Amino acid sequence: MHEPASPGWLLVALCAATGAYCLLRMRSPVEEQRRTAGAEALMGFGMAAMAVPAAVVAPPRWAWLVYVTVFGAAALRGLGTARSSPHQLHHLMGAVAMVYMAAVMTVAPAHHAHSHGSAGVPLLTGALLLYFTAYVVRSGVRLLPLAASGGGLGAGGPGGPSVAEGWGTRRTVGWGDRPELSQACRLSMGIAMLAMLVTL
Repeated sequence: MHEPASPGWLLVALCAATGAYCLLRMRSPVEEQRRTAGAEALMGFGMAAMAVPAAVVAPPRWAWLVYVTVFGAAALRGLGTARSSPHQLHHLMGAVAMVYMAAVMTVAPAHHAHSHGSAGVPLLTGALLLYFTAYVVRSGVRLLPLAASGGGLGAGGPGGPSVAEGWGTRRTVGWGDRPELSQACRLSMGIAMLAMLVTL
């Protein structure tokens, strides 16, 4: 995008680290967790690649078209599942934001954006900024009680918290399934999305 090199690389590192954590979460035994983590890993790595400072690497126009295609497909896939959970709706909004930013960069590359002011559609950019601001605030507020209570799962000894599985048995929850870590992952990507939209 258009941010200076140092903040841009920090954004790349944040998104890449978040994407890597989401890949590890895909090892979860819970199918829904794996599906959600896969979508978030795609978003994290896509945002990391998009955030590479243009002064260091100026992507060719076809690269932005690839972003539009990949995240357009993700958005279409998300349309069918958006009603099933708030997470799926958020994934749809994230994919739409990625398509929008990539489309803007396809039409107005980085070296033109500086000379012509805002490269995007102000109304759409503003709507996305409002959505992700609200999401970041909501996620931050929800993260506080999760961190304080250990995710509300109860203590599970040295192996971490545990959840009941029926018949009095309990399963230790792996660190990749911890709700507070998943929430922190989404919060990080929400903040990164805000940073990217602001530079548009």
